[in-house]
Amino acid sequence: MAQSWVPPESWTRVCAIDAHTEGEPLRVVLSGFSDLEGATVLERRRWAGEHGDELRRALMWEPRGHADMYGCIVMPPVTPLADLSVLFMHNSGFSTMCGHGIIGVTTVLVECGLVPILDSVVELGIDTPAGFVCARADVDSTGSVSRVRFENVTSYTERLDATVDVAGVGTVQYDLAFGGAYYAYVDASAYDLTLVPEEGNRLIELGRRIKNAVQEADPPCHREDDDLSFVYGTIFVGDAHNAENHSRNVCVFADGEVDRCPTGTGVSGRLAIHKARGELDVGEEIRIESILGTCFDGTILEEVDTEGRSAIIPEVAGRAWVTGRHEFLISPEDPLRGGFLIR
Repeated sequence: MAQSWVPPESWTRVCAIDAHTEGEPLRVVLSGFSDLEGATVLERRRWAGEHGDELRRALMWEPRGHADMYGCIVMPPVTPLADLSVLFMHNSGFSTMCGHGIIGVTTVLVECGLVPILDSVVELGIDTPAGFVCARADVDSTGSVSRVRFENVTSYTERLDATVDVAGVGTVQYDLAFGGAYYAYVDASAYDLTLVPEEGNRLIELGRRIKNAVQEADPPCHREDDDLSFVYGTIFVGDAHNAENHSRNVCVFADGEVDRCPTGTGVSGRLAIHKARGELDVGEEIRIESILGTCFDGTILEEVDTEGRSAIIPEVAGRAWVTGRHEFLISPEDPLRGGFLIR
């Protein structure tokens, strides 16, 4: 009976496939989000913020999502080299770039048969708000993806060993780097943090305060587009819990979201910081843990010069798994159709 039921035509219907990338959720919206207007993905991001925010909230917030939900909208490409474009979304808006999202959406498209598998490596060119990225999925004979690597946008260090006064915390030392978004990187040991799930509430409080303080005191200025000129989150960096790994990352981004994976754009910024400090060179790889102990591998592919500033082209690798297939329904009569959050 339920399978033959057809929702009223006035209801909004959104089809999506859910996945997680090393623990971090990703809701891949395939249909139901109105065509976003704009010649670039950044223009589409602006349009979505003005015209599609209620649907974003409905898909990210309760009762269909939660405070730490994350998603993306699959769209046609905007550049000649791309196969598709994506717009990422979270609990407070639409983001500029997402590493776990690239790994997740690539896995979903390949495993669900939405792109052809012509070889053991499937390559996808993807336009994002921050620029073009290239993803490569390793695929076995059954069509399962064992790993995805992506070549990220140009990443660089904005400032090292900077300080900012944070209300209720004091003077905080941080590095600021860009890997598709700007992050303030902070030494976790300075706050007696070991970066485990039990510290979640404290990480959220500190992360929010530091991000907001840096944004208010000394916001970054992206040289190509002002829409990228904001601090997206705070990344706490600490010792690895597995001696075979390099270190551990925990990112608090958007409105207090705690990343369950090591944060692909954050790893890219980490690579730029290590290169600037002479701690890592082209061709060298490090493995970074998440709050769950899952890992991303990060490699510096190339050193480049951008308007007189030293930068890198990073590659980040990780795994993702499909977790569900959904048709979300939104009644226009539902008083909570736009979603809600308790936290």
